[in-house]
Amino acid sequence: MKINLIVIRSDKPKELSAFYEQIGMVFEYHQHEKGPWHFSAEIEGTVFEIYTLMKNQKTSDSSLRLGFTIENLEETISNLKKNKVEILREPKDSQWGYFAIIKDLDGRKIELKEK
Repeated sequence: MKINLIVIRSDKPKELSAFYEQIGMVFEYHQHEKGPWHFSAEIEGTVFEIYTLMKNQKTSDSSLRLGFTIENLEETISNLKKNKVEILREPKDSQWGYFAIIKDLDGRKIELKEK
């Protein structure tokens, strides 16, 4: 089994896509047929999409935790700090590898692990 799609929702999808671009994602802004416009990136065969909140949603789901393997964790964290991104855990070695935890604009914890 392999995950092929992750969809998150936000009241600020444009700003959130810019946030995720800081860690290496490249987004397209498009729609499927008559569906809503959204931001979409492909990460090694997995589609990661950011949509606006549904009509009945008041806030984004901040309990979701995501993890991404990236190149050059130290440089990425340094750049994120310059852009005032909240760093919850500085880079450190662990039994799972060298990683850090940041927070996205909607409050989700994002684990960044060095490749």
